[in-house]
Amino acid sequence: MTHVFPVNDYGPLMPGLVMGAVAIVHVFLAQFAVGGGFLLCYFQWLAMTGRDRHARQFVEGYFKVVVLVSFVLGALTGVGIWLTAIQVSPATIGAMVDNFHWLWATEWTFFCLEIVSGYAFYRYHARLNDRAAMTLLAIYAGASWMSLFIINGILSWQLTPGHWLETRSIVDGFFNPSFWPSLFFRTVVSLTLAGLVGCVVTNLMSTLDRDAQRRLINRAAHLLIPMALMPVLGIWFLLAMPPDSRSWVLGGSPAMMLFLNISIGASLAIGGYAIIGMVMQRLYINGATASLLLLLAFGATAGGEFVREGSRKPYSIRNVLYSNAIEPGEVESLRETGCTAHDPYGLRNDDMYANDQVRMGAKVFRRQCSVCHTVHGTNAVAELTGSWDNDQMRMNIAKLQHTKPFMPPFAGNAEEVEALVQYLNWSNREHPKEWPVSDDPQTIAKIESWLKQAGTLQGDFEQNKKRTASP
Repeated sequence: MTHVFPVNDYGPLMPGLVMGAVAIVHVFLAQFAVGGGFLLCYFQWLAMTGRDRHARQFVEGYFKVVVLVSFVLGALTGVGIWLTAIQVSPATIGAMVDNFHWLWATEWTFFCLEIVSGYAFYRYHARLNDRAAMTLLAIYAGASWMSLFIINGILSWQLTPGHWLETRSIVDGFFNPSFWPSLFFRTVVSLTLAGLVGCVVTNLMSTLDRDAQRRLINRAAHLLIPMALMPVLGIWFLLAMPPDSRSWVLGGSPAMMLFLNISIGASLAIGGYAIIGMVMQRLYINGATASLLLLLAFGATAGGEFVREGSRKPYSIRNVLYSNAIEPGEVESLRETGCTAHDPYGLRNDDMYANDQVRMGAKVFRRQCSVCHTVHGTNAVAELTGSWDNDQMRMNIAKLQHTKPFMPPFAGNAEEVEALVQYLNWSNREHPKEWPVSDDPQTIAKIESWLKQAGTLQGDFEQNKKRTASP
């Protein structure tokens, strides 16, 4: 059985949204830092071979941006994502560290190498010869890409653990079915972000005339050419996804379909402008256009990360841990004991609750719903259940994995279903001091029958077929 951890209450902001916002910013900055290393190596090579007489000046200006973003903002958001993640889903983070602690240690080693080589270049590059400068930049680029390589394996394992489920082998878990398409896609994204930032930085180099800026912009646009591979890599990733996850992305979940289209649309706009305008026709773009393309890239990154996270539903680690940090194998026992029986944590402002049944409902909500929902804020349960009467609410919660197949099964007993219903009704009526206890034996018996009909497994088409085929 997983441990019950204390959770943080972010008020009207659901915890998952807070973590997602921090994660998206961090991923955007981190992938830019990875691509930035390769861009710097390219321009250092241009300077060393005399192919562009302004390339050296570009390297110096661009690296200051890399240092500011990677060393300061990247470090802050990196700490921020760990801080929010352990407050939102400590069981998920615990499983990731427990299964891949040596890989995390290796990744931190590469991160340290990235920081040391980057700082050495920043501090001493004016005194170095070209070969030594290129060596430092190559170390920086290689170390940052290796960080991406390792983290990509751990993150993709959450969606497609593959043979790891049977073997528990770290190799099977790391080189899982979505590892390679995810790695190549992220690498292309990293190069794209670096190229777009290169266009912005070039526009800030006021000592250069327009023709010199155009040549540098056209050079930076070379890193956007791999965007032509994005459709193939995207389809490869979709095919590697589990069928139910793929169905959410391709129409089963309107929100995920919307964000996927945002990501595709923004990527098409950037890729088309970059390849046709900047590479084929060698056009100049000003700072406003470059910034707009970078903003579109942020939108594409945000949409893609939302889809990647959402497609794991109802799991945070597929077949290992549901999004509410309850293991699939625990559901059956929690149907007997209840999910609040071993919850050692009290409620904030305990005196405000009308009775013990409402308190129990608040604890059920905290344990099973609060990661992805609020009562009245973002993704509010009050809004999602607003059109249901009491019996509909009882049945839909008891059969949750069939009501909405991307939800986990309810992991509690009939009394806790009723307590949750009463808690939501009490909350919708603005927390009155008096509230009747609902303990009708017929109602509890009806909920028990719905829980039994729902079963304890994830809702899917195969399970539905078996259930409808049984007498």
